[in-house]
Amino acid sequence: MYRSQNCGELRIADVNKEVTLAGWVQKSRDKGFMIWVDLRDRYGITQLIFDEARTEARVMQLAKSLGREFVIQVKGTVIERESKNNNIPTGEIEVLVSELTILNEAQLPPFTIEDETDGGEDIRMKYRYLDIRRNPVKNSLLFRHKVAQEVRNYLSNLDFCEVETPYLIKSTPEGARDFVVPSRMNPGQFYALPQSPQTFKQLLMVAGMDRYFQIVKCFRDEDLRADRQPEFTQIDCEMSFIEQEDILNVFEGLTRHLLKKIHNIDIQKFPRMTFDEAMRTYGNDKPDIRFGMKFGELNAIAQHKEFGVFNSAELVVGIAVPGAASYTRKEIDALIDWVKRPQVGASGMVYVKCEASGQYKSSVDKFYDQADLAKWAEATGAKEGDLILVLSGPANKTRAQLSALRMELGNRMGLRKPEEFSPLWVVDFPLLEWDEETERYHAMHHPFTSPKPEDMHLLDTDPGKVRANAYDLVLNGNEIGGGSIRIHDKEMQALMFKHLGFTPEQAQEQFGFLMNAFQYGAPPHGGLAFGLDRLVAILGGQETIRDFIAFPKNNSGRDVMIDAPAPVDQAQLEELSLALALKA
Repeated sequence: MYRSQNCGELRIADVNKEVTLAGWVQKSRDKGFMIWVDLRDRYGITQLIFDEARTEARVMQLAKSLGREFVIQVKGTVIERESKNNNIPTGEIEVLVSELTILNEAQLPPFTIEDETDGGEDIRMKYRYLDIRRNPVKNSLLFRHKVAQEVRNYLSNLDFCEVETPYLIKSTPEGARDFVVPSRMNPGQFYALPQSPQTFKQLLMVAGMDRYFQIVKCFRDEDLRADRQPEFTQIDCEMSFIEQEDILNVFEGLTRHLLKKIHNIDIQKFPRMTFDEAMRTYGNDKPDIRFGMKFGELNAIAQHKEFGVFNSAELVVGIAVPGAASYTRKEIDALIDWVKRPQVGASGMVYVKCEASGQYKSSVDKFYDQADLAKWAEATGAKEGDLILVLSGPANKTRAQLSALRMELGNRMGLRKPEEFSPLWVVDFPLLEWDEETERYHAMHHPFTSPKPEDMHLLDTDPGKVRANAYDLVLNGNEIGGGSIRIHDKEMQALMFKHLGFTPEQAQEQFGFLMNAFQYGAPPHGGLAFGLDRLVAILGGQETIRDFIAFPKNNSGRDVMIDAPAPVDQAQLEELSLALALKA
């Protein structure tokens, strides 16, 4: 037996108990006649004491050789500490060591394994197994486990059944790029790694499983952006004989359950907002509603006043920044520079100070009088002491720019408080979106999403106006889940493929297995998938998912610890029938 207790459980009530502990040396302090060692494992830290008056000489000598991260086993007696440490649960006791065994020596680690480390991100990613020993990362992984367990408990209690679906599937042209896997047994043919278990969970509904879930790895070969991973984890769910309201109620319940269990927070209100309203009011489809600064459209009151920049713009829109009329010109110029950055792309910004005197002072005073600016204040909800910031240009681009500015100001002003949670359903997404590059419509979610029945007549005449039976759950400005009511009729699915530019032959080749299944009695069904990585990070008070993943990739999609992806040798390429293809 390597240990009778772990390093986090001994207390004052255990004094005089004989114990065996094992773990890593956090640090040691050698005073010559006395040595203290902090012994660490996953559960905590226990202080060990070696005293030449009470410890055998050979054990004392061995203790002097201990270095950081040595793996050791000790036996000894629990005693009360003279100098107590109230910062750790075991701080009232220490273990007087009688036996010491070095289980494994360790090199000096490349960074200090403490809560506040001197290791940069690159070096910690390379030695991730050491980084996980630090409390912040270790606790994030334990937190992820707790969330996943609560998810399983909640769904299992509602009769959801966890079913595993395949990782080696067929590549499809819709959505993001697939990771492909060559088949040795079928030369020249390839599997794909799933971007989601979408078609399989629909087939499980055809199979009568009724309520399915799976905590599952998914893969997308996308151009990487900040905090995106090529492999990610979904809480994937599907239900039969339901309508949209049923799904929203179940997953509101799951979100409430998690917030209650994890943070002891009760949230009753899950407001709903249409996609069009979200875009018009916040400039994006996942707004953070913990703070205001709603958009005010100014076209009708800002154009035709001799200011050419506004007159030529498709959209003139502003926000009121609370209490910011006190900003200096230098501070405002810094904001203008911020929106002009290539990442945002605005050409400039107009401002109006709503002064305490009731007067307005703006950067366009020569074009607009006090009455005009008062209308701007009314449209943006600005009050005395606020600062109105206005952008103009092409509608979609300008909304995105102002949305980025709103979020930046929310961060700078401390309005995005991680301990506050504001969920929101965004509903009625467009079914299709036009792609300028391919000059055809693409499914905004995926090709299995059902259109709103009342919009069906628009599919042939105005497909861009058809709304989907689709919904996203947003938490604190992040999409944490999304789903839809699915098409369950073969003819409707064939019509959808037609509008997406598939020939009947292409549709049959790619998705014939699903359309054939619909002929054997597919129930009405729908579902939702949560992004577990993002959900856990937000519940953990962060927006960076990397520390909640045991072995993440970097921003280039590389695992710098194992150095992957990596070349394979020529023999392996030949065995997979890839060598000739690569030479060609």
